[in-house]
Amino acid sequence: MDGQVVRRRGRLLAVTALAAALALTGCGGSDSGSADTAAEAPAANGDAARDNAKGVPEAAKAGEPQQGGAGAPQEAGTGAPDLRVDQRAIIYTGSMRVQVGDVDAAARDVSALATRSGGFIGGDQRRSAGADAVAELQLRVPAAKFTGVVDEIAKLGVQQSREISTEDATEAIVDLDARITTQQARVESARRLLARATSITDLVSLENELGRREADLASLEAKKRRLADLTALSTITVALVGPAAKVVEPKAETGFLVGLRGGWKAFVASLTVLLTVLGALLPWLVALGVPAAALLLVLRRRKRTPIPTAPVSAPPPVPAARSAP
Repeated sequence: MDGQVVRRRGRLLAVTALAAALALTGCGGSDSGSADTAAEAPAANGDAARDNAKGVPEAAKAGEPQQGGAGAPQEAGTGAPDLRVDQRAIIYTGSMRVQVGDVDAAARDVSALATRSGGFIGGDQRRSAGADAVAELQLRVPAAKFTGVVDEIAKLGVQQSREISTEDATEAIVDLDARITTQQARVESARRLLARATSITDLVSLENELGRREADLASLEAKKRRLADLTALSTITVALVGPAAKVVEPKAETGFLVGLRGGWKAFVASLTVLLTVLGALLPWLVALGVPAAALLLVLRRRKRTPIPTAPVSAPPPVPAARSAP
């Protein structure tokens, strides 16, 4: 009986010790949480004070994308590509030939038209004078005014030809933006490493690497500026000809490469014709050639098989003639 009482008292003491340990753990966790909260509050207040000192508005901070599920759909919608035609980067290029009565007067009208539309004359070449005069003008006009300028130029005289082409540069510009962002990060990384260099060898190596990365970044930025210029200002090449101007026909090309291209085209054309004829004859060859080949094989086998013949018996021996006594 005394043993049972001792065991019960031991269990009671163990349960009491476990409860006390759990209570101490909970108190320690709440204290640490309070301490963390108390530590974060001054830090947050300090960040807010620094932002206010820098002039960062609270509305801008409130509009920043939040981490988590609420901000994910907003970021996905923001990063989605805009497929509307008016939001895409289109490069317009046009060329036209117009016959006019007075080439110089028409050239002045074209120049004034380009200036009124917000563009400028990129090139001006004139040949001869009088009725056979020719003026070639290169116009750079805003993309939004491209169609209107082309129509106005066509009204200056008799339009003989017009060629207009477009090129969608949206994907190229988006790709360049991404590559420029990445290259800028690489340049900044190289600059930080250069600031921490401690030896002459590392300094020279990092300077060379930084120069190469900056050159690549400058090249990408130049390509982007070129695409931006082409999309913002369209190019129109205008040929103004007088009433007696001759139509310039394209000159025939000569030379080894021209002959090589012509020979290759003739070879490809001949090979195509040959394959076409072979394809047309192939069903007939199969339909007639297979039976003919089988018949030929049977005849050859018959010629090779020997014909059995009956054995020929030897003639009886002739008795020898007796001589007279």
